[in-house]
Amino acid sequence: MSDDYEDLTTCSLTPELEARLLHLQRECVFMWTNSDGEAFGVVMAVLPKDGRFWLTAAERRKRIAALRRFPRASLCFNSTGTKMGPGKTISYKGTCTVHSDRATKDWFYPEFSRWLHRDESAAAEFQKFLDSPHRVIIEFVPDYSLSFDGELMMQRSPDASW
Repeated sequence: MSDDYEDLTTCSLTPELEARLLHLQRECVFMWTNSDGEAFGVVMAVLPKDGRFWLTAAERRKRIAALRRFPRASLCFNSTGTKMGPGKTISYKGTCTVHSDRATKDWFYPEFSRWLHRDESAAAEFQKFLDSPHRVIIEFVPDYSLSFDGELMMQRSPDASW
């Protein structure tokens, strides 16, 4: 039981719930610092793999120049729209590397396409679309996370009127 809604440290996702959220969610909010030093973000498709997160964008996107200038970024996932229902979130801070080499593209495009499209023919078409001359791949290595489980908070606060 809790009546302290300012200290939410006991309402983190378990490692199992974090893994499930990352398995179910295909998009995140990707945030970086622009050239004016301001935070900015967009929704992007993402591939979680081996403790890292992989994203892609056209080279000319402002986020690519921003990451090359200052490689720190954040990702935020939420459970809305998944089988988990709403109320679960996790955010990560980390460092990005922008890849444009063929070896990275050769493993990333097929895997990313299959991750986003369960249908093999749709995945193959998407892979062709991705493999353009000026596309780059962002590797995000997290070094900090902060999560929240709203359902857990409500369970620990049965007398609260939501």
